[in-house]
Amino acid sequence: MASPAPAASSHESHVTLRYWASARAAAGSDTDVLDVDGPTTLAELLQRARSAHDRRFADVLGCCSVMLGDRPVTTEDATQVVVPPGATLEFLPPFAGG
Repeated sequence: MASPAPAASSHESHVTLRYWASARAAAGSDTDVLDVDGPTTLAELLQRARSAHDRRFADVLGCCSVMLGDRPVTTEDATQVVVPPGATLEFLPPFAGG
């Protein structure tokens, strides 16, 4: 008799947005966890993140490099980047110094 498939963990219905440095400061938090019903686009997630925070955050987000897992997606068309449930997006603002 076959075992039942394990239940999906709750993180699979979310996408985590992790903010670094000035993005974290502007958001007032190091992460946002957004509910998703299935794969969604980076453009949709960016819009949701911007609407959850103030104008300063949106400005900082606009200059961030974005990583989907270990893949840079900053230069890709955000409407074409598909983000699966359970994924983490990293938002890395430009860093100064040496």
